[in-house]
Amino acid sequence: MPSLERTQRLGLERGLTAAAIVAGAALLRAVTGVGFANYDTLYALTWGGQLSRGSTPAYDTAIAPTPHPLVELVGLVLSPLSPRAIEDIAVAVAFIALAGCGWVVYALATHWFGRAAGILAAVIFLTRVPVLSYGVRAYIDIPYLLLVLCALLLIAHNPRRAAPPLALLALAGLLRPEAWAFSALYLLYALDLMPSWARRLTVRATGGVGVSTASADAGESDRRRPGREQLALLALAASAPAIWLLSDLAITGDILWSLKNTRHTAHALDRVTGIANVPQYIPRRLGEILRPPGLAGGAVGLVLTLWLTRARALAPAAAGLLALIVFAAFATVGLPINTRYAFGAAAIACVFAGAGVFGWSLLPHEDPRRRPWIAAGAILLVGLIAYTPASIKSAHREMTKLARQEGIQDDLLALVKSRAISLRCGRVGVPNHAPVPLLALYLEASPREIANLAVQQQQSGVYVDPASKAVETEYVLDPKDPIVTVGVPQGFAEVAANRSWIVFERCV
Repeated sequence: MPSLERTQRLGLERGLTAAAIVAGAALLRAVTGVGFANYDTLYALTWGGQLSRGSTPAYDTAIAPTPHPLVELVGLVLSPLSPRAIEDIAVAVAFIALAGCGWVVYALATHWFGRAAGILAAVIFLTRVPVLSYGVRAYIDIPYLLLVLCALLLIAHNPRRAAPPLALLALAGLLRPEAWAFSALYLLYALDLMPSWARRLTVRATGGVGVSTASADAGESDRRRPGREQLALLALAASAPAIWLLSDLAITGDILWSLKNTRHTAHALDRVTGIANVPQYIPRRLGEILRPPGLAGGAVGLVLTLWLTRARALAPAAAGLLALIVFAAFATVGLPINTRYAFGAAAIACVFAGAGVFGWSLLPHEDPRRRPWIAAGAILLVGLIAYTPASIKSAHREMTKLARQEGIQDDLLALVKSRAISLRCGRVGVPNHAPVPLLALYLEASPREIANLAVQQQQSGVYVDPASKAVETEYVLDPKDPIVTVGVPQGFAEVAANRSWIVFERCV
């Protein structure tokens, strides 16, 4: 009976958690007022649609993003639905993942530093403008972060139960390859393959407060996993890189296509890469996410917790350090040092910011260090509150900009719906690469059927031109992307228009 009651209680807690996450997603959607799928996600969904039609995904189009096998699988599964339904589901999943990340940040900070720290950590994380910006555009980095943080939460509660975290990391590894490194390192711990000093440190960091290093170390040696279980864990950890590499090989004939294409695109778009830029740009990327009060709160919280509650602080400190090391390592092989790749480290910094403000509650009431920590926490909290108007203004500015992009995109899709844009006369031409995956998804076509006139010519078909200079400059992937002015191809005549786009056509 106690076991039944416990099962019922766990079921109720999970149901309430799921309901809270869904409610949080709805609230975020209402507050931001924006929600659409970005370039990378649209491409992956389009490639999934190509697979459903029995054709090879067009990875080789100009400025194509890195393939993400899990999103392509989603596109394949959703292919019987309409393009609008597919995009709407992708956006809904993105908001649920965003709210889910907030909940897991709360759960991690609560586990290590108390409920008050958890609430503040989640609030800080969910109010970071870059996090919201990438979340409302359904970037894969938010679901990826959710999977990694969930794996970390499982490890924090039970570090020896290795299969569920490795399964989550395997799914994450089909979204971003950094998860491969996390899986490999955790696998070394799970299979007791770490050096003794590293294993003792890891056990101390993940084994929970109140577990002595000696007893935990003895427990490790008494609980060696059987060979079959070890092979199963190894297979889980290897599954994501194996699927990704074999997918590249099957589709392109090059097992390293994703790496080579990502480096090529980063070079073409003049993105910051390389080990030489790591010391300068990784702190800058964290600052872009957290802003000064969040960065200061994370730093002060890290110092205070390592000094005064070390047993609790070791695990999140190790997780944050590992996230930064993996971020830097991938930059050294030519991958871009993008802001969104620092979300994992930023989430851990939010945990420490919450601890910096409220971690003093972990100290006994008679501890003389409690009062100075309360004072430091109050100063941090005042700084966070004082910066709130600036954060709100920045978020409003970003959401307004994205709302304009969404409106331009909706105007483009209105022309598709009216059949003013179609493949009846041949390929559809566009002035740059930004509209390519959107039109390919909604026309249920290969991206090769959408001609980017910035890099190729068009003799016949439909050409879609911006109706104003504002549309030309606002509907871009990145303000730093080069803008090439493209003229209407010779012989094309205007056939339709709306506030954002003009459609020209030439059938031969």
